[in-house]
Amino acid sequence: MSERAPGIHIAAKNAPSRIAIVCGGERVSFGELETRISQVARRLRDAGLGEGDPVAVLMHNSVEMFAVWNAVARIGGLVVPISYRLTAPEAAYIITDCEARALVYDDRDAIESALPSLSHLRAAWHVSDDDLWSRPGEPWLVTPFVESTVATMAYTSGTTGRPKGVVKRATEVASKLLVSEFFLKYWDFRPSDVHLLTGPAYHGGPGSYAQLHLMVGARLVIMPRFEALSCLQLIEEERVTTGFMVPAHFIRILEERWQDHDLSSVRLIVHAAASCPEAVKWKMFDVFGPGVLWEYYGAVEGSFSIISPGEWQVRPGSVGRPLPGVRTMILDEQGSPVAPGEVGTIYSTGLPGWTFDYFKDPEKTAGSWHDGFFTAGDLGRMDEDGYLYIVDRRTDLIISGGVNIYAAEIEAALIEIPAVVDAAVFGIPDEGMGQIVHAVVEVREGEQPDPAQILHAVEGKLAKYKWPRSFEFVHELPREPSGKVRKFEMRAARMTAESV
Repeated sequence: MSERAPGIHIAAKNAPSRIAIVCGGERVSFGELETRISQVARRLRDAGLGEGDPVAVLMHNSVEMFAVWNAVARIGGLVVPISYRLTAPEAAYIITDCEARALVYDDRDAIESALPSLSHLRAAWHVSDDDLWSRPGEPWLVTPFVESTVATMAYTSGTTGRPKGVVKRATEVASKLLVSEFFLKYWDFRPSDVHLLTGPAYHGGPGSYAQLHLMVGARLVIMPRFEALSCLQLIEEERVTTGFMVPAHFIRILEERWQDHDLSSVRLIVHAAASCPEAVKWKMFDVFGPGVLWEYYGAVEGSFSIISPGEWQVRPGSVGRPLPGVRTMILDEQGSPVAPGEVGTIYSTGLPGWTFDYFKDPEKTAGSWHDGFFTAGDLGRMDEDGYLYIVDRRTDLIISGGVNIYAAEIEAALIEIPAVVDAAVFGIPDEGMGQIVHAVVEVREGEQPDPAQILHAVEGKLAKYKWPRSFEFVHELPREPSGKVRKFEMRAARMTAESV
């Protein structure tokens, strides 16, 4: 089989018995995966679905989910991945907002109570419905084409309000180049790779990297849900070579006896989604070795920068320089460029040939762009050599007594304390200062630190005006499935408690 197989259908033709997906006790070949994709694609076409039609997919990580995703792509449709952690009304909002023509789901409790209200759907299938898989399943394509990526409409997490659909668009050339020139050449994904899916596939990073490995004929090992010990065991047992992780995964792995596992097969771990505390990343070099951890910075809207392990070790804390063909700049509140080292809002052109808009929200779309550059709302700085450093999310900026305080800096200091697993810092209202710093601290099992101990530990590391003025100690921080801490939820709970 070619080292650059252009799609699952070619991998299935050239090596049908080659294992495509491992999930629990299930091992599915490329030939079997192609059959399932073809069955669903035919059923979608029978239901009158075609090019450009949104199909909502509310499914857990599974073989069936990848079959459905690729079937939608085969008919030229648009996959709308939905978090299985949402309530039925929350999921129904997205299904309605995206104007989905069909729905495929695997958890009846997650959506069936809302199905009667979704009258705009042309069809809805539970993944176990025989009707979804009943069409002849021989390898089949609607039209000859080269598969690149599954076209999706991703929804933002909605941490500052209702989630928004982000529709990405690309020229045909740009779409193919993203795969052939960037992912395949830059990362050197190959059929001999074994990729571990650790996060929810409906989230952009984990799902995209998993799909790209299938595109080149590599093996995908699926974790239905992340558990650090299971992750280490799968790496050892399946001889995993690549993976996509987030800092929350790193923190959990460091809590396990990772030294007891053979992790020598791993050649590449890409991480993103949230800022990684420097102390955590240094320790992860001990876990996987000095040349394995690559980091990129991006958002649902697009990608900005990338940094190699060697570069990071010279410039710890950086998220790298712009991706090939991407231009990035830092602007102040007036939209003017700032000097190197100064903090401002990060803007980027995105990958050449790619653009996006917020579905049915031209005002938000327009507000995100500035002379061909867009922003995801993050604050950062850039050094003299063009290396980018994330300072904080604009929504996490704390203004206390007229002074800007960056939550990420405080969180990084707290995580270095031995009794602390992780921390979330945000501002809460204060009559005298406007806001004061509040810290929610996830403590290590068996530890019972108090505020005085925490403040003593950060003395000399943080200026006193940055010290938390109030604390909560918890056993586990609430997180998105992507690993991001749900600060919005904690902030709202704090406000509700204070108003009672």
